[in-house]
Amino acid sequence: MSAALPLAGRHALVTGAGRGIGAAIAHRLAVDGATLTLLGRGRDALQALAEALPTTAHARVLVCDVADAEAVAQAWRTLQEEGAAAVDILVNNAGQAASAPFARTSDDLWQRMLAVNLNGTFHCARAALPAMLAAGWGRIVNVASTAGQRGYAYVAAYAAAKHGVIGLTRSLALEVAAKGITVNAVCPGFTETDLLRESIANVVNTTGRDTEGARAEFTRHNPQGRLVQAEEVADAVAWLCTPAARSINGQAISVSGGEVM
Repeated sequence: MSAALPLAGRHALVTGAGRGIGAAIAHRLAVDGATLTLLGRGRDALQALAEALPTTAHARVLVCDVADAEAVAQAWRTLQEEGAAAVDILVNNAGQAASAPFARTSDDLWQRMLAVNLNGTFHCARAALPAMLAAGWGRIVNVASTAGQRGYAYVAAYAAAKHGVIGLTRSLALEVAAKGITVNAVCPGFTETDLLRESIANVVNTTGRDTEGARAEFTRHNPQGRLVQAEEVADAVAWLCTPAARSINGQAISVSGGEVM
């Protein structure tokens, strides 16, 4: 392992890797020398990303819905059956965001937000942890959100799920602190991704605002007056996976231009 390739020899699995923040994280971990497993629900997007990564990443694709506990267990069994190295680094990035006023938050919406954002994080951490404990080394990084640190109106289910992710992060970090494993959360503010651009388009369609006016609704939360870039989130995640971050444990690091301090 060299300073230039701090993750050489490490196997990283990224959930929700097909696009946006997940794809940026996969690129950055590959550049740092990790081999990659890309996990998500859309095979085509995952395969396209695998082909775009450096060949040194030896990227493999696993199609899996992290909300399904048995599907996650089967994904880990598949890795074993294929002779893959144990997962050293788990990045729980898969997530969904849906909005509704609290009075119109249905049971279905509530359960969907918990299922992918919180349950999915639990399922994957539970699957990855035994091998990390056996090796005496591991990194788990959960991509939460500033919504898990401060909350926003009209996203009660999403914010509750992301608060849960931060609570899970802190509790698990304490359990494994003396075992060579760190568990941390990265909490992006509004980040420029396809999903956010879709949200901006939705604001335009439902309110009649122009694109710039709709975009301003999202940038106003960031004291820097801009959207976070996916690569900035990826940089924070990658650093937490390196030996340099061995003393960082149980933290919820806000990547938001100072929105949360």
